[in-house]
Parts: sequence; C-alpha cells; structure tokens
Amino acid sequence: MTENTSPPAAEMPDSPSASTLDPSVPKRCGLIAIVGRPNVGKSTLLNALVGQKVSITSDKAQTTRHRITGVRTIEEAQFVFVDTPGFQMKHNAALNRTLNRTVHSVLGDVDLVLYVLEAGRFGLDDAKVLSLLPEDKPVVMIANKLDAVQRRAELAPWLKSMAERRNFAEFVPLSAKKESDVTRLFKILKPYLPEQGWFYEEDALTDRSEKFLASEIIREKLFRLTGDELPYTSTVVIDKWEDEGELRRISASIVVERDAHKGMIIGSGGERLKRIGSEARQELEHLMQGRVFLELWVKVRSGWADTEERVRTYGYE
Repeated sequence: MTENTSPPAAEMPDSPSASTLDPSVPKRCGLIAIVGRPNVGKSTLLNALVGQKVSITSDKAQTTRHRITGVRTIEEAQFVFVDTPGFQMKHNAALNRTLNRTVHSVLGDVDLVLYVLEAGRFGLDDAKVLSLLPEDKPVVMIANKLDAVQRRAELAPWLKSMAERRNFAEFVPLSAKKESDVTRLFKILKPYLPEQGWFYEEDALTDRSEKFLASEIIREKLFRLTGDELPYTSTVVIDKWEDEGELRRISASIVVERDAHKGMIIGSGGERLKRIGSEARQELEHLMQGRVFLELWVKVRSGWADTEERVRTYGYE
C-alpha cells in the first residue's frame, strides 16, 4: 500500500530557551524515570512534560515497549525523563521478559522516580509495581487522570492510605492534559535534580532517531485503528528510509503473528491499512516538517514475541 504526499504541516513551537540564564546560577540535570502499570498515562505525561510527542499513546495496554528519553530544559534545569514499558505481570513470553529488563535497568540509573497511578485507584498490579521500586531513590507519587475523578473529597483518604504504603517524597495529584498541572510539576521536581552540567543541548527533545519515531507513530495508528481486535504483540519495522531533500521515502512492515491478524489490518478492500498509512504520514510530516512518502506492508511472522533472538531482531533491548 502506497500513501501519497501532501504539503508540510505547520511548524512546531520552539522549546524553552535558556540563553538568558544567569551564569552564576548552577545548572541542574537529572534522570527521572516514569513508571507504573500499563495504561495509567505514562506516555501522555511524558509528552506533556516534553511539550511534543516522543512516546506513543493508545487505550491498548503495553503500548510503550522501549526506554524512551524525553528532554525538557527550563532555565538552569534540564529534566531528562525516561518513559518505560508498564511492568508486565506475566513473564512467559520473551517480549514481556525483555520489557521488564528494560524497566529494571532504567531504575538503576535514575535520580528520581515518578510512580504514576490513576487518581483514587490502587489495584494489585499497582501494588506489584510499587514493591519493585528501589528503596534508595526518592519516589514522587503522581495521581494522574485527576480530571476523571467525580468526587474530589474521596481523594484525601485515598492519599492517606497511599502514604501508609511508602514514604513518598511528594504526592502530586494532576491531569497530564492540563498545562498548569504540568508547570506545577516541574517546580516540584526541580529541587531533586543534582547540581551538574546538562546531558543534552538546551533545545533537545529526545534521544531517539527519526526512524525510531516513525516506527512508533505507525504502531500507534495501528493500535488506535484496530482497537482490541489486534494482539499487542504486533510490531512495526522500518525496511527502507531515503532522504531526497525535504522528502522522506519510508517503507515499513507491520509484523503480526497470524494470517487472521493480517486481514484485520488490511481491512475490506485495503481501507483500514490505507487509513493507518494516511494518519501516520500526516503526523510524520508534522513532526519532521517536510513531505513524506509512506509505503506499508503487512507480514506474518508466527511466534516472534516468544523468541528472545527474534525479539532482539526487531529492535527490543
């Protein structure tokens, strides 16, 4: 399936500048992990903190599969956020074991942990994640999706019960979709950053390549447009990438485990695959500020998520 090009989208806003920083003020920089069970809004929070999409979102669990770094520099402080896969509670598949290793490796490196929950909710999976958090790191509890809480008065006893579970450094109820809440969070986190030089340039947004972001955006559209029909083990591989001035020619394969899954993605008369390609291309053009020619294929690779070697072949750490 080939997707035609269209004019480039409007320019993205510039990231905050630190060019007027007082040289007598010491710089701060730190690694901040964002952890929690699947579907608590970790990727949405990361994108809000960075100010641009660097991690994909969908209602399907296990959307994030990689260690994804987002960077935001505000005045003298550089916040380096690491979005992680949700902890996988079933370890039978090679993909799940790989995702959990990614989470554990992140937690060993960071200066601060953001433990994300849905405000007012604490289930068994949340408890399992909490039990795995390091005791020697400050942990800020983020009560996300505050906008979905109908009775705010019920939050006080819930927060009290959470305080009894661990000595959290901070409690921050918020909605990741509300700009003022995100601004407030930066002010809370800043004192926890060590005084040291920045890891990235002040206008950096992520350490991930355009090729990686392209595969993730295609995968996001795949999950959003197939809903619960498609197993989360489906993945996307970039087969070819060519730059021709401001035009990018991209060929990608959507990898599934069964022939039936292939049919779900292609849809009647190829309409669903065409829509996946169209929506992915539009977002890629917006992100990359140039024209994109996107070609998508669907391939069946039975049992790929159950084999460590094949999981690594598809780019999982």
